[in-house]
Amino acid sequence: MHNNAALAYQQVGQKTASPRIIEANLLSRSAAQLQRVRDNWEVAEDDLQTALMFNRKLWGVFLTSVTGEESTLPKALRENIANLGLFVMKHTIAAQKAADAQKLDVLININRQIAAGLRAEADV
Repeated sequence: MHNNAALAYQQVGQKTASPRIIEANLLSRSAAQLQRVRDNWEVAEDDLQTALMFNRKLWGVFLTSVTGEESTLPKALRENIANLGLFVMKHTIAAQKAADAQKLDVLININRQIAAGLRAEADV
């Protein structure tokens, strides 16, 4: 399963040049999956675990990347991203354990906000 997130990352990467755009697209994809589940809660509960697992794997890749020795980001930014990533991971796991449509809102909003920020930085 972890390979699916990495594969998605690579496939998107082949279509775009900027790593920030790749990350933004993946975050948007995850937010869209979670939003579809949220909007169709009564009929999409089976898709909940799939959407949450994708989000969890995606943030796992981000955490691994940002905390790795090869990361060139400033230390303060790495720490902020790591802290946000840990929050997202904990919240995703909580949503996996106790299905509740409202628990998806924070994950959707975080993914959308980070994606928007990455796109804005890529345009600079």
